Amino acid sequence: MEKIKVKQMSLEEAKKLGIDNWGRWSCGVSKFDWEYDETETCYIFEGEVIVTTPIETITINEGMLVTFPKGLKCTWDVKRPINKAYTFQDII
Repeated sequence: MEKIKVKQMSLEEAKKLGIDNWGRWSCGVSKFDWEYDETETCYIFEGEVIVTTPIETITINEGMLVTFPKGLKCTWDVKRPINKAYTFQDII
């Protein structure tokens, strides 16, 4: 099983990747299970979430570029409301 890829990135750097043309998603404080049918890369504008998979637990927050591999099953524990841009590509 592939791990989640995480990279710290400024908003200016992320804009060079084209995040202004990506989809947008937001979520309030909550906890839920999720499965990625496709590889997804997202840039976190604000918020904090703890993502737990069978092999790792990662804290993700603003200023991070994150890639979730296709087929990943995980639990999202949103601690602060999330606002992100996303694309179904592996950018990292």
